[in-house]
Amino acid sequence: MHFHGTKINHKKLSRTAGPRRALLRGLLDSIILYERIETTETKAKALAPYFEAQVTRAKKQTLSAYRQILAETINPVAAQKLYYDLVHGFSSRQGGYTRIIKTAPRLGDGAKMAIIELVLDEGYVPKEQPNTEESRKQNTKPTTQVASTKKPAKKPTKAKETVTTKITSGKKSKKESQK
Repeated sequence: MHFHGTKINHKKLSRTAGPRRALLRGLLDSIILYERIETTETKAKALAPYFEAQVTRAKKQTLSAYRQILAETINPVAAQKLYYDLVHGFSSRQGGYTRIIKTAPRLGDGAKMAIIELVLDEGYVPKEQPNTEESRKQNTKPTTQVASTKKPAKKPTKAKETVTTKITSGKKSKKESQK
């Protein structure tokens, strides 16, 4: 078997070039945004070198590298997260930014499944964590509760309207035509 013109032995994933590229771009966005996804083993193995190339670009910290990452991702938020945030989690590594963990086969078709996750540095902490308890406490305004002895006013209820329609055929009966 001969592979002409391929530096990286990439899988075709039973797709032509356009759909395969769209699939990898979608997986790239997912791994950047969620940092851990479950997919088939073959897709995870195809995604790993593609993601590592984007991390290598992000480490350059140049405008052209950022634009190339934007061109490869579908969601610009994913490109921003990789370029400005995640790249600091890979600062001590020269490669091996992902880990593939094999899991049980999928129940429907028995496909081999795997979890692909990012391998970040030990002391890495994301810059923004909007879902933490501290940020929720800071963002909420203090509320004062006043005990009320009055019962809340009831909303007036509308009387239910009944609509009756008589369904007739398009033909007139003999009685109707005589009138």
